Amino acid sequence: MQLRTFSAKSTADVLAQIREELGSDAVILDTKEEDGVISMTAALERCNHVASAPAHTPSFGGIGTYGPSWEEEWGVIKEHILTLIKPALRLEQLEPKQKLALEFLQREGVSDEAVLALYTTLLKQQTGSILAPLSAMVPVRPWGTEAWPMQVHFMAGPFGGGKTSTALRFALQLRKVDPSMRICIINADAARGNGRLYLRHYAELSDLVYKEASTPMELMAALASAGAEGYDRTFVDMPGLDRRQALVPLLAEAGIRPDEASYFGGTWREACAVHLVFAPQYGLNHIRSLLARYKTPFTSSVVYTKLDEMDHYGQMVNVAHSTGLPTSAFSYGPGLGSSLTAASATLMWRLIFKRELPE
Repeated sequence: MQLRTFSAKSTADVLAQIREELGSDAVILDTKEEDGVISMTAALERCNHVASAPAHTPSFGGIGTYGPSWEEEWGVIKEHILTLIKPALRLEQLEPKQKLALEFLQREGVSDEAVLALYTTLLKQQTGSILAPLSAMVPVRPWGTEAWPMQVHFMAGPFGGGKTSTALRFALQLRKVDPSMRICIINADAARGNGRLYLRHYAELSDLVYKEASTPMELMAALASAGAEGYDRTFVDMPGLDRRQALVPLLAEAGIRPDEASYFGGTWREACAVHLVFAPQYGLNHIRSLLARYKTPFTSSVVYTKLDEMDHYGQMVNVAHSTGLPTSAFSYGPGLGSSLTAASATLMWRLIFKRELPE
């Protein structure tokens, strides 16, 4: 791992140095400001330059000339360990209902790692429903003003995952509860024409203030403007990231760092939340990649979209077990009205065990 510290008088200059020296795969580990000088510690897990790689370095997955990262190696090791452990699980030691529930979760795509954790807990408690340990593993934090008082909410996730619609649905639900609420929508994915027109059109129809930001610097300016204008809530539709990008440096380039003062009072850690928005239709490896790229100090919940298109919902358990993130909302159907529901444990179990949409 390459670890270096870069310093300059502005965040943009520091990030430019990091990109030039370490490339776009670098991860920001620490940020400090002293006497007007900003210092960032960045790390690069592996070298992407073919010329500097040893001639004997094996390829991994047929891509590049470098070996797997330690996360990938540990993932392979865990899979081998679980493969050895799985035949030793004696499900007959559980109550019949518990055994049936675990077998159902396995068929629904719940990972061996999560099933093993549930099995261990059930063995300890001897009796009782599987819903108790599942509730501890799959937390919920329902979307609403009480549970989510932050003034800025970022919608982040893969392309086509439903970020734009979710931002509008969140805003419209708050407006329904409190018609006097002043809400701003910032389109930070303005480079895409269709999404831009869609968001702007419905924001204007719904009497929401609309702003655009095509770059991190423009996002910084839009957030500063929203803070100065005193909106009750600001929703930011973030762009999707390719496999070489991560959300942390993008937010840092826009001046959004945990312990720095926000434009809305307090620090950014207190003022904002990042909601990871995607449909639970991806494979487990793809989901792990998404979670790694969109992990930030602000990532606070998961919003599941396009639920009406799904046949299985076991990946929700895998995401919660891997991250500990609560689910805040469920989204389904093409319309903007009455198509988003605040999450609850009851709705979660109906989805997973009965495949019932929260309509």
